Amino acid sequence: MEHLIPINDLVSRVQVYNPRTDVERLHLAYDYAKKVHAGQRRRSGEPYFTHPVAVAALLAEQRLDDATLITAILHDTVEDTEATYGDITQLFGREIAELVDGVTKLTNLQLGNTETRQAENFRKLFMAMSKDLRVILVKLFDRLHNMRTIKSLQPEKQARKARETMDVYAPLAGRMGMQWMREELEDLSFQVLNPEGRTSIMRRFVKLQGEAGDVIGRIKVDIEKELAAEGIHGRVIGRAKKPYSIWRKMEQKDIAFSRLSDIYGFRIITDTQMDCYRALGVIHRRWRAVPTRFKDYISQPKQNGYRSVHTAVLGRDGKRVEVQIRTREMDEVAEAGVAAHWAYKDGERSENPFAVDPASWIAGLAEHFEASSDDDEFFEAVKLEMYTDKVFCFTPKGDVVKLPRGATPLDFAFAIHTRIGSACVGAKIDGRRVPLWTQVRNGQSVEILTAEGQSPQATWIDIAVTGKAKSAIRRALKAQNRSRFIKLGRELARYAFEHVDKRATDKALTTAAKQLGLGKDPEELLARLGSSQLAARTVVDVLYPELVARRGDEIDAGRAVIGLSSDQKWDRGECCRPVPGERIVGITDPGSGVVVHAIDCPCLAEFEDQMDRWIDLHWHSGTHSAVHTVGFNVTISNDAGVLGRLCTLIGEQKANISDLNFVDRKPDYYRLIIEVDLRDAEHLHRIMTALEADNNVASISRVKAGYET
Repeated sequence: MEHLIPINDLVSRVQVYNPRTDVERLHLAYDYAKKVHAGQRRRSGEPYFTHPVAVAALLAEQRLDDATLITAILHDTVEDTEATYGDITQLFGREIAELVDGVTKLTNLQLGNTETRQAENFRKLFMAMSKDLRVILVKLFDRLHNMRTIKSLQPEKQARKARETMDVYAPLAGRMGMQWMREELEDLSFQVLNPEGRTSIMRRFVKLQGEAGDVIGRIKVDIEKELAAEGIHGRVIGRAKKPYSIWRKMEQKDIAFSRLSDIYGFRIITDTQMDCYRALGVIHRRWRAVPTRFKDYISQPKQNGYRSVHTAVLGRDGKRVEVQIRTREMDEVAEAGVAAHWAYKDGERSENPFAVDPASWIAGLAEHFEASSDDDEFFEAVKLEMYTDKVFCFTPKGDVVKLPRGATPLDFAFAIHTRIGSACVGAKIDGRRVPLWTQVRNGQSVEILTAEGQSPQATWIDIAVTGKAKSAIRRALKAQNRSRFIKLGRELARYAFEHVDKRATDKALTTAAKQLGLGKDPEELLARLGSSQLAARTVVDVLYPELVARRGDEIDAGRAVIGLSSDQKWDRGECCRPVPGERIVGITDPGSGVVVHAIDCPCLAEFEDQMDRWIDLHWHSGTHSAVHTVGFNVTISNDAGVLGRLCTLIGEQKANISDLNFVDRKPDYYRLIIEVDLRDAEHLHRIMTALEADNNVASISRVKAGYET
């Protein structure tokens, strides 16, 4: 069990680096939190108060200011006790109260789930970061301590926390410059999510050490001797990579552990920047450098202030060795990252010239996202920009452009200016014409070729990598496509209204727009219809909900299947989506009643040994309602009027298009999924025949889950 750190012990740790710390306020925060958390226990059984104090102690190791430490001590009080924002404000002031409130709000965000709110929550995360980065620092160290003590949780909760940590908090720590924390969070998560994999790595690493001996010690001595011979004073630190880092390299390169060479890393810490480059020369003279593995982050620092020279050489026995070279001041920033701004040194707030200003850091990070009003686009931008390494390219004038690894000339163009990106017709890299999908590399010079009248193409979405470029392309395409969507939407509305013997007049469409909360603009409604954001059936239903009930000559959808008891509920299987006229069978499901499958559905194979769940069913004879939705996978030529003609063909067969979604857009063809509401198998056959006969339809197939017919 973890022991409670006494307040005097915590104060002593702080006074080592900040003799002028406000001891009275630390005592007040400690005593207050201990009182309001009284009686609360962690899952492991120890008093809950041990956790916030441990988080504060971790932050003290980073030499952070009093406000951050006090926030750590109080960070769970508003969330888990009777303490309020007003109480914290009265006792500790507005700064502390707002920091605690920020951490509380972050605690309630489910950042690692796969639901749609994840994108919205990521935007809230970055809003909190923009107000005060110390909120995120406290949350990161809170998560670090929770991961170090995660074994007391239930396995399901361990896995959920570990996945969230791996997906969100570890990359965020790396983006903020705290690489050591990223590596530890990843490894702690790895231990939960794949314990067998981690044990395997550890076992093989121990075996390697037994065979090769103290490789790290020998290489460390070799480096120290070479530096001393050149009169360079430098401290050498060597270590093996974390198990998860080794595992990731094995997965990415698809190679066995025995063939993995770069599992050792060394750091050389020098007195001056000049010594960094002298040490680099020593390393390259003594050992053979690995091409393409040299990075100079001293002349081109990372956005979070990180500075260092990276190289890789072939050391003893041909093993690849990674070497980082930096000064003591650079190393302090490399360890603390953006947090170095609040760190103390020799009793004063750090005057480290390499510590980045948090306001400029968050502004630089956010500038790529602020143009996006859509949460999902923002989330995509965050993932692309935050979780990738950077490459540095040059304009023809020599200006530096930072891009994520894997970026293309299109990303480069939009990074310069949206106008340049929109007018792009080609690119040159180092003077040679290249396709727009070419990946740019460090140090390359990129020239963008533009032309008047050019506008973003739909295919660019698949070429662009950065969130800024993708958002700009989507906005341009949305504006370009609006008139086309309005025209298509008008056709969809006309056929949907005719299906219930009504006309899609402007007045009817305006009324529907108001009912659907779209104001009084029928064009907005039509644009959403044409872009598949709104189903035509929804528009009809909002105006004429009673018309379906009037069709007394049709078989009600609820009693379309014969062979069920009166209390049994049924639904069509999404795997095959059978329609009246096709042979069917029912599979009982305790949770959802009976699922109706087509007799040839491949999914039935998994129930072959459960014949007690099978029910013999057949469709009711007669005229069925046109409510049985079927999807068609259609490939059409990209010519004017083709899509409108397809909608006309479907409408002529008295069928309603309930949804339309473009799957693939190319210059010469479109592939789309058209969802159509059908009566029966004969209705299905008539529509497929009509579409297949059109000269501009390259192919058509019925969509089923996992396969097509």
